[in-house]
This record gives sequence, structure tokens and C-alpha cells, in this order.
Amino acid sequence: MNTLSRLARAEWGALSRALRDALAARRLRAIPMTLGAVCLTGLFQYVQNQSWGYRFVQDVGSVRAEDPLWLALLRTPLSLFVPALDLPVWGALVQILLVFGIAELCLGRWRTLLVGYAATLAGTLYARLAIALGPDTWLGLPASDARVVDTGPSAAVVGLAVFVCWRYRAYATGALVVVLMVVEVLVKNNLAGKEHLAAIAAAFALCAVDAARRARRRAGPGLPPGCP
Repeated sequence: MNTLSRLARAEWGALSRALRDALAARRLRAIPMTLGAVCLTGLFQYVQNQSWGYRFVQDVGSVRAEDPLWLALLRTPLSLFVPALDLPVWGALVQILLVFGIAELCLGRWRTLLVGYAATLAGTLYARLAIALGPDTWLGLPASDARVVDTGPSAAVVGLAVFVCWRYRAYATGALVVVLMVVEVLVKNNLAGKEHLAAIAAAFALCAVDAARRARRRAGPGLPPGCP
């Protein structure tokens, strides 16, 4: 039991301390963006299941590779909150509440948005490249996937999970997320799975940028040792 406790503290100690401090200071007021995202996702789910609302949600928040790039980029901000029609909405809501909530508490609102949207945009742009490559390469996808709606909030969730795990040194947890996404693609080689891998690649790139930024700050005055 002591060994398990030590492993748990080593893996999640820094993350749990950051969460505890943020919640103690502000409680639910610390995650207004997350609560808003959960409400907006629930609202989109309700509207898109109404006969009068499906087309509206498609027009404002559904992104497909066949769309003109300018239109896809215009819809991307809201696409993050449009859950997949063929999956239970509670899954998307739980993912957003947990992962966005942890990220907002640990990273802050604007960094959470930056990482989430970068991961979503990476998946959106990857889909276009993959369809251009075609199904004969591992990175490619069939032309029919151009009509498939992108992953909605899940790409942002995956990217944020990887970034937060790296930022707070929960490396085994982050590696598990990556392995699960790779297994997803091996089992079911579809657009959603590969967009998740693109989101992970975007998260890795942001990790590298963040590491370089913090290294520069450490080289100068004013950053206490061990600051995450």
C-alpha cells in the first residue's frame, strides 16, 4: 500500500495540489468557462435533436472536410461544443466537465481555450490533408470521409488531457491517453480516431513551446525554482 501511495503521489501529486488550491480559493467560481461549455454542449444537443434545430446546428457548428476552408474556420469555435449525434451526450458532457474543469483550474481560462482550440483545429486541418493523400497511405483517408462531421469536443479533450498531464508531470497518465488513442486507430481506422492523433500532435507541439518558454524564464530573474 505504501508503494502504491508513493507511486500515486509521484504521478498525481503536483496535479492534485494545483486542483486543491484552486478549488479552495474559489470553488465552482474557478471554472466558469467549463460550466458554460457544459451548458452550451447540452443546449446544442437538445437543439440538434429537434426537427427545427438540426439544420441550424449544422450551419453554425458542424465542420466537414468538404466545406470551404474559410467556412470550416468560421464554424470551428462552435464546433467544439457540438456533440456527435450517434454517441450518448452524457459522455461528452462528462468529458468536458472533467477535462476542461481540470485544465481551467490548473492552466487558467485562456490557456485552456488555446490548447483546446489548437487541438480541434489540428484535427480539422488534418482531415483535409488525409483525404488529399487518399486511403492508400496510413495517414490518408477515403474521399467519403470528407462528408463526415469532425470529432466535436473530443479532440479538444484529448489535447487538453495530454497537455495537462505533461505540464504537471503525470507522465504515465499522459502516456496511457496516447496509447488508448493509438489503439483506437488500430481497432477502428476512421476519421475521428486519426483526428485524435492529430490533436495529440498539436498538444506535443504546445508542450515543446511551453517548455522552451519556461526554460527562457528560468534563465532570467524572477522565477522561483520548481515553479510548474
